[in-house]
Amino acid sequence: MRWRRAAGRGLLVAALILAGYAGTGASAGEPADGDGRGPMTLVTGRDTTSYLRGVLTDWNRGHPAEKVTLVELPEAADEVRAQMTTSLRSGSDRFDVLNIDVAWTSEFAAAGWIAPLEAGRFPLKHFLPPVVDTATFGGRLHALPYVTNAGLLYYRKDILAKEGAKPPRTWGELERLARTVAPKYGLDGYAGQFLPYEGLTVNAIEAVQSAGGSLLADEGARVTVDSDAARKGMAFLANGVRDGWIPKAALTYKEEESRRAFQDGKLLFMRNWPYAHRLAGGADSKVAGKFGVVPLPGPDGTAAGVLGGSNLAVNANSRHKESAADLLAFLSSEKVQRRVLAEGALPPVWADVYTDPDMVRRYPYLPTLKKAVLAAKPRPKSPRYEQVNLAVQAVVHDAMAQRETPDRAVARLARELGAIARRG
Repeated sequence: MRWRRAAGRGLLVAALILAGYAGTGASAGEPADGDGRGPMTLVTGRDTTSYLRGVLTDWNRGHPAEKVTLVELPEAADEVRAQMTTSLRSGSDRFDVLNIDVAWTSEFAAAGWIAPLEAGRFPLKHFLPPVVDTATFGGRLHALPYVTNAGLLYYRKDILAKEGAKPPRTWGELERLARTVAPKYGLDGYAGQFLPYEGLTVNAIEAVQSAGGSLLADEGARVTVDSDAARKGMAFLANGVRDGWIPKAALTYKEEESRRAFQDGKLLFMRNWPYAHRLAGGADSKVAGKFGVVPLPGPDGTAAGVLGGSNLAVNANSRHKESAADLLAFLSSEKVQRRVLAEGALPPVWADVYTDPDMVRRYPYLPTLKKAVLAAKPRPKSPRYEQVNLAVQAVVHDAMAQRETPDRAVARLARELGAIARRG
């Protein structure tokens, strides 16, 4: 989600929550209705484009007895999760609907914080198939896909054209071009999001999945990372830094740092989310009109990426669950999904939007993004996802910083994930 790309804000919101937002009672201080209907509060990370307020204004106009109050938390995912979980752990019904990162769904569901949903109430058959899997846990639908995401490879098409080269489809092609072509033009070869935070977890899982491996199975109960495929994925990242085609500076990059490096003309290749396309093509970009996007490469072809985005969930303690379910159906409708893309610059979950001629003219990367989403998989499902996340990012960063060999890093990660699974 776009609110993942900033940090350090939100102390005022946190103070408000601790002072009163986690209190009891129905949404916005209104009395609860016995039929599960009434006004609601929707909590989300910061809406940087303000499109959501306009969408909710339309809902409120048509539902005067079920109006929605929007609460925006900071943009940084860690702060958003911390404030949501503080409220949910307390048993508060302050937040009726939560806009959560897709990776949190299993954790929130396993904790009993979010209510199971009746799948038949929602247009799931119209969604891109992989996104529905992000919203299930224990064989039940616990959230509703709202926004999706998948990583793309951004490349300097002007430079590749001069070299008579095509965009890379495999890791070998990416490495060769990053090692040989980038230095000729004074550029670094390749960067993703390699600071130790959830972005590194995503990049690492993409590498492992693309090599045919996985980290966990059976919704976190079984550790599967100790494999040749995982060692191959780990080596791809670690050896890239060792051999210089991934610059050491990239070990400090999140989404925005990598975007700025590419946009300032310092990188030949970049892994990033679709949001970067509009910014890299802006008037202040040094690469406007000079770049293209393709699916992420893998060992032998298109990578198995990681699904990003957000799901909508209903607080298990909400007293207005019927209204909340109707709101989820409204927000996942095709009309609103088009606004998600056109006004929010976020990838929708409705499949037909990706083939609509008008939308493709406005957003030419949509066919590529659809291909990437269809090839992507959810992050590992685990009731202890946050612990899994911390373990992965710490181990992978040590490997990329050359403090540990790829083989030793995989063995260490297997031990740490095993300890987490046993605690679960």
